[in-house]
Amino acid sequence: MTLQDTFHSAKPARKRRLTGKRILLGGRIGDLGRFPRYLAFALMGGALIWAPITGYLRTAPLTFKSTASLILPGSGASASMNLNGIGQASSYANSAFASNAVSPTETYKRLIGADRIVDAAAGAMGMTRREFGAPRINLVDQTSLIHVEMAGGSPETAQARGDALIAAFFAEIDALRADEMATREDSGLAAISEYRSSVAATREDIAALQDETGLISPGQYDAMIEETRQLESRVRDVEATLSEKIQSMTALEATLGVPASAAAATLKLYADAEFIALTEEAATHAAALAEARSAYGEGHPKVQVARAAHASARGAILARAIAVTGLGEAELAALDLAPDGARAELLAQLVRMEAERAGVARQHETLSARLDAELAEQKRLAAPAARLQDLQRDFTVAEAVFASAIAKAQSTKSDVYASYPLVQVLENPSLPEKPSSPNRKLALAAGVAATFMMLLGLLLGWMRGALIGRLLARPEPGPDARA
Repeated sequence: MTLQDTFHSAKPARKRRLTGKRILLGGRIGDLGRFPRYLAFALMGGALIWAPITGYLRTAPLTFKSTASLILPGSGASASMNLNGIGQASSYANSAFASNAVSPTETYKRLIGADRIVDAAAGAMGMTRREFGAPRINLVDQTSLIHVEMAGGSPETAQARGDALIAAFFAEIDALRADEMATREDSGLAAISEYRSSVAATREDIAALQDETGLISPGQYDAMIEETRQLESRVRDVEATLSEKIQSMTALEATLGVPASAAAATLKLYADAEFIALTEEAATHAAALAEARSAYGEGHPKVQVARAAHASARGAILARAIAVTGLGEAELAALDLAPDGARAELLAQLVRMEAERAGVARQHETLSARLDAELAEQKRLAAPAARLQDLQRDFTVAEAVFASAIAKAQSTKSDVYASYPLVQVLENPSLPEKPSSPNRKLALAAGVAATFMMLLGLLLGWMRGALIGRLLARPEPGPDARA
């Protein structure tokens, strides 16, 4: 064995002699000389743990939390109004959750916590914003619920702050909706005023055109065209009838050999009683003259007397015929002096046909003049009628647009939830039964946990000497074992 090996073998033996007593004590009851230090440290640590907790529980003011819940209905709303003769107006408000781009609950969450709403709620309670505090707002996933919490020094104060915040929120919502409606109405009034001016201008143009032409409506011009067409058809019918009457009368005149005027004069003449008497007298004198001529010569006085009587009778007949008919001697010479029997009936028929022809001719003349006047009037009103029709169409369109604008402006007043969805109070601010802060159970649990951790640390520190001694007392392997 070398000197070095002797030294290594002697060193563990020396260590075992020096620490034998400490190992023995550590293995049994430990080093009692450290106990006062550990006890003092435990008392000081316990004081450092429990003193702040106790002070907090004794001095911290009580805080109460009042909770409220708001809900946003998810359905939309629609309304339709139909005015007879004016138009139809409809309004539709989409569901608040129809779009994924905008979350109404998130919007209302930011709005509830807005500065002016908190300031308005604090002002309603006569507090500053700092004294009032800030609300705590939570959104419930997969629902349309909004939870609002307000803290206060007492249950009544917390509940009053919650009521004030909810009231300020709804007042602000109503103000925003009213402002939106006013803005929409102001923007619509300008358009309505423009539409009204357009309707008035078109109406003035229509009135001026009506006064100038006397044409009331395009329907009147259409009726005039229809009447003119019917009148033209009637004129053609009368013209055909007149042609028929003329042909019939001409044929009868050719058959009788006298014109219709002569036939009328003949009938008129032979309807006179004096003329008939004179004719009969002339016939008697003609018979006497013929008898005298057969018995005597031309120079016989009886023949001359009979001739003179006959000539006088013929002169009386001629004078009476001229007085009755108003015709001359040459025209009277062409009269039919034998109108008796069937010939008289034909003369009467010829006179009737002449009267009918004259009536139809007069009717044709009147209708033709009326047709010419209506055609001229129709031609004169053609351009104004087209202009009036255009103005009436413009007026109808302008009036419909004007009525629709008014109906839309009125219907939008009922659509108050278009931009700011409907929100309702599901739960009013509650009246808390116990304070939410300070939480005594939590503070005590924290103190107990801290004390336990401190004691566990001291215990581990107390046991470290025995552990170290046992490690040092473990025998080292000898040279033979190493070899």
